[in-house]
Amino acid sequence: MPRRTRDGEPRETLSRERVLRAAMALADKRGIDALTMRELARRLGIEAASLYNHVSGKDDLLTGMTDLVIAEIDLPSEGTGWREAMRRRAMSARELFERHPWAAALIDTRMHAEPSGLAYADRVLGTLLRAGLSPAVAGNAFLVLDSYIYGYERQRTILARDDGGDSTDTAQDVGDAIPPGAFPALAAVAAAYAEQPFDENAGFAFGLDLLLDGIERLLPAG
Repeated sequence: MPRRTRDGEPRETLSRERVLRAAMALADKRGIDALTMRELARRLGIEAASLYNHVSGKDDLLTGMTDLVIAEIDLPSEGTGWREAMRRRAMSARELFERHPWAAALIDTRMHAEPSGLAYADRVLGTLLRAGLSPAVAGNAFLVLDSYIYGYERQRTILARDDGGDSTDTAQDVGDAIPPGAFPALAAVAAAYAEQPFDENAGFAFGLDLLLDGIERLLPAG
């Protein structure tokens, strides 16, 4: 007879990946702060102690989740030009953050010391080195691009509204808070955005192109 969950449903074989996928689904639905070992075990229909057969604790759980989400980013291949490779990577990361709003902060703080993060960095740096950048300039370009990718996501989440409003509502709130005749530059920009919603994708592409144009100027002639 197959083993069953507390609700009487057939129980799938538990594995590390199944635990990590369930943790990701929980974080997607309720936020990373709602992810606890007890709640994860409840969703899986098991006792919390059973989780420790697959993860050593909360820190290991978060590290495993980081490994999985990094694998969802479109990494450069050797046959792709450096600029297109960097664009694909940046856009893929943005799409990832839309699927998993918690992922940006987790990757930013955890990937650098893990094998998956090291492999990720090696692939990106290798693309920039093959383009002709020196190791030092390639490292700086990588840092600048990642600072923009993760920084844009942080700014986007800060400006997101809990009441269902869009950027026009936010801009209107800013405009309403400005005393008459004060802060004319801010008032002009707020008025412009109050009339037309901010296009997040176009805004991201605008900044990304500025960075890629700057990196391109650093490439050796020819």
